[in-house]
Amino acid sequence: MPAIVPVLVVLGIFYLGYRYYSSYLARRVYGLDPEFVTPSHAMRDGVDFVPTNKHVLFGHHFTSVAGAAPIVGPAVAVFWGWGPALLWITLGTVFAAGVHDFGSLVVSVRHKAQSIGTLAHDIVSRRARTLFLLIIFFLLTLVNAVFAVVIGNLLVANPAAVIPIFLQIPLAIGIGQYIYRTRSSALFPAIVGVLLLYLAILLGMVLPISVAPLAGALGVSERAVWIVILFAYTFIASQLPVWVLLQPRDYINSHQLFIALGVILLGIVVGFDRIVAPVVNDVPADAPHWFPLLFITIACGAVSGFHSLVASGTSSKQLAKETDARYVGYMGALGEGSLALAAVLAVTAGAVASTAEWNQLYSSFSVASGGATQNFVEGVAGFANNLGLPIAYGTVFAAVVVISFAATTMDTGVRLQRYVVQEIAETVRIRPLTRNIAAATAVAVLIPLALALLPGGGEKGYAFGVLWQLFGTTNQLTAGLALAVIAVWVTKRRRNPIAVLVPLVFLLFMTTWALVINMIEFIEAQQWVLAPLDVIIFVLAIWLIVEAALALWQAWSSRTSEPEREAPLSES
Repeated sequence: MPAIVPVLVVLGIFYLGYRYYSSYLARRVYGLDPEFVTPSHAMRDGVDFVPTNKHVLFGHHFTSVAGAAPIVGPAVAVFWGWGPALLWITLGTVFAAGVHDFGSLVVSVRHKAQSIGTLAHDIVSRRARTLFLLIIFFLLTLVNAVFAVVIGNLLVANPAAVIPIFLQIPLAIGIGQYIYRTRSSALFPAIVGVLLLYLAILLGMVLPISVAPLAGALGVSERAVWIVILFAYTFIASQLPVWVLLQPRDYINSHQLFIALGVILLGIVVGFDRIVAPVVNDVPADAPHWFPLLFITIACGAVSGFHSLVASGTSSKQLAKETDARYVGYMGALGEGSLALAAVLAVTAGAVASTAEWNQLYSSFSVASGGATQNFVEGVAGFANNLGLPIAYGTVFAAVVVISFAATTMDTGVRLQRYVVQEIAETVRIRPLTRNIAAATAVAVLIPLALALLPGGGEKGYAFGVLWQLFGTTNQLTAGLALAVIAVWVTKRRRNPIAVLVPLVFLLFMTTWALVINMIEFIEAQQWVLAPLDVIIFVLAIWLIVEAALALWQAWSSRTSEPEREAPLSES
């Protein structure tokens, strides 16, 4: 099949979703108020609470949520066939991710930009906050550890990407200073930054940087050296005011999405690439079944609980107008869905020229999992080559895109983990952590750093080769709790919660089923690390189902009384 056909179909559905469904959510479900004073104005502090142009905020929000996961998940899931993968990406983005991301942002804004964990306490129950803190601490630990391993692997495999990746930091700081001090538009400086970034690729190809000598002297792997460097960077970056580095770098990276999608789409048109992978793959008998594991493998790119952490952790503190939530939240979900679409196309049409070649890359689930990221990089390089760019440049370009997104997610993830550590410390009354940002950030950094450096798990490392299997289930469980908070909030305001309840029930069902399947497999394989972790997450899932059911029943029963109203925030 010509690859352009599913592109037009999926993007057309995304357009209709934003044009009509997000408008329905804004008016009839969430009830956006253009006069509502958002926390970015009422609680403005110049560090976390900063009123931000919706286009700049979209750049931060999108690049924070669109890390390596919406590339890796779809690139692995096509093992079952590109048809089921694209179907879940399309429907999940429009009817689950859009509802989840949009709603998380709105509810947080209406409650003084509180995190989704605090919202669970206020809206669902006191126990729900404890539940959520347990889930998101585990999720963020996995996110930060796994993405560090992914970036480390890519930097080792693509030494030409090192210079452009690290030059992006001073570029972003310079752009941030210029925008902040001149109060000018961010569009032109960001475009200049992207151009300089891609010029730096040429420099990187001439001067590739390897840490092999340092790794040899220390007696560790190259990846381990990069992982330590990455966490040292995030320790510093996550404590800076958002306008110094996070916002301008995110805005630069948001342009990379459109450039990468443009390269892929134009490359498909010019090269008239065809999808050579089967619509539904005849997988080996011992391979995991796509139902329900497809819905866990593709978390980011269809619906992701991590987005609620970003929406309620950083984005809600920067939203200038409540009506901007539709653009930032729902459009951000569509952006990640588009990236997932690009990942599917890259590994089914761009990276391979024949079905036989594709079958070798996806001969088993483990082979597909191990080569997913590199398959994407080579696929984008193939599309770029259709446009006349050399394969070598296209490969580094694709690696820079993936690393940029993953590094941004790490930065945001460590920042969010610091918030979680402080919330936990406040709950158990460990005052040094609640008051000392550096100490809380150190905790947020050291735990995933240790996890990423643990031995085992084969060539991909302990974090990526072993714990990745639990990332999807934890992520979807987080999304389920966020949707439960949103559903209760909507119900209490006498609005129709069906748009929220449908994805909520679907996610909890699929997550619980997948946990049971994995639990049985882990026990049979005597995986005594994975099995206990799976049991813990399963218990949390059941706990979540009970809490959500009780809260929804109470909210529905109270619909006959006067609906709750948020106290307006006053200008400070």
